[in-house]
Amino acid sequence: MLYELIAVVRSGNLFEIKDIAKTAGSLVLQSGGVIRGYTNWGLFTLPRRTRMHQAWHTHGHYFIMRFDSSGAAQCRLREKLGLDPRMIRYSVVRLAQKLEHMVDVEGQVPWNNRDLSLSAFVPGADLTGARLQPRYSYRKQEGRGRRL
Repeated sequence: MLYELIAVVRSGNLFEIKDIAKTAGSLVLQSGGVIRGYTNWGLFTLPRRTRMHQAWHTHGHYFIMRFDSSGAAQCRLREKLGLDPRMIRYSVVRLAQKLEHMVDVEGQVPWNNRDLSLSAFVPGADLTGARLQPRYSYRKQEGRGRRL
C-alpha cells in the first residue's frame, strides 16, 4: 500500500530533521518497503502553540515522505515516531491500496507558493503594521458573556 508520512519536527538544526527522516526511511526499508521520495517544506509557524514531550512549541520543520510498505511496517513507524522527543506531530495517510491507483503518484509533493498574506484576501487594504481585532467582542451582562 502507498502511504504518506507528514511530520513536524521541533525547530532546531538541520541534522535533527535529517536524522528523523533517515530513521523513518530505514524502518520502511528494513521491513521490505520502498521509499518513493522525500519533500522538505521547511520551517513554519505552527497553527497554534503545542505542548509535546514536556515542552511548548510555536515553530516546526515540516517534511513529507511517500513510501510503499505493509500495514505492519506503517504501525512500527508510527510507534517509533511517537517515542521520539524531537517530533511535534506526525500523520501517516494511506494514499492508495490498489496497484492501478499507485502508478500515477509521484514521490515529490509540490508546495503551493501562492501569497497567503492577509493583503491577498482583503483587496486594496494596506495591512502593514495593522493589529487584528477579534471577530466578536464580549461584554458582561448579568454575569454572562454575550456576543455583540
